Amino acid sequence: MIIIFGLGFTGKRLARRLLGRGISVYAAVRDPGRFADLAQEGLNIAGDLPKNAAIFYSIPPLPPTESAAIESRILALQPSRVVYISSTAVYGEQSEVDESTPVNPNDERGRLRLEAEIRIAAGPWTSLILRAAAIYGPGRGVHTAIREGRLPRGAGSGIVSRIHVDDLAAHADAGLFSDTQGAWPVADEAPCSSAEIAKSLGVQLSETQEFTIPGRKVDGRQIREMLGIKLKYPTWKTGIPASLSEE
Repeated sequence: MIIIFGLGFTGKRLARRLLGRGISVYAAVRDPGRFADLAQEGLNIAGDLPKNAAIFYSIPPLPPTESAAIESRILALQPSRVVYISSTAVYGEQSEVDESTPVNPNDERGRLRLEAEIRIAAGPWTSLILRAAAIYGPGRGVHTAIREGRLPRGAGSGIVSRIHVDDLAAHADAGLFSDTQGAWPVADEAPCSSAEIAKSLGVQLSETQEFTIPGRKVDGRQIREMLGIKLKYPTWKTGIPASLSEE
């Protein structure tokens, strides 16, 4: 049995992967009516949550009282394992990251992520922490921001690592049924600038040196090898067209 805390962009993809294999999946949600489609596919969104299940936790950091309430509920469920989706923001300004890179958050977002990681890793369960690069997929990510004109000025030149939502869900899926522990960066094989993606979409970005936003190259090979994962979308050149097609 699997319990999902955070039935969002990645959580929904994971739920469908698991349900497709006949696995019992529960989700902690505030508004069951929003997930009627997944309930029809077999997701349990009402009633008590089972104890001793494996938990997928992808809720971003919340105010301390709310985070404490969620984590207290997780503790009460006595899970056997917790897989937590964190972020490469825990690496701060470091421009090249792999499994050996020490954490060094330099903003509130990164610090809150790291604090959550520490609490999860200290729990009475086995845990796997996946530090995801920029997540993209149908309706979300750099291609959507570019088309809608929401990309920050100067954000086009930095080299950025990304991960398609389906591939992140695959990491979580494998991690829930693995004994692998620790915290690991997750990314695809093709870091690139937003300008390169914009060019492929026929959009010209405005760039000025003083507003250039630095990027981060992330090497996620180690956790892929440990979990036995082959990326469905190893590069944005296949992942973005697939996302556009699904949209």
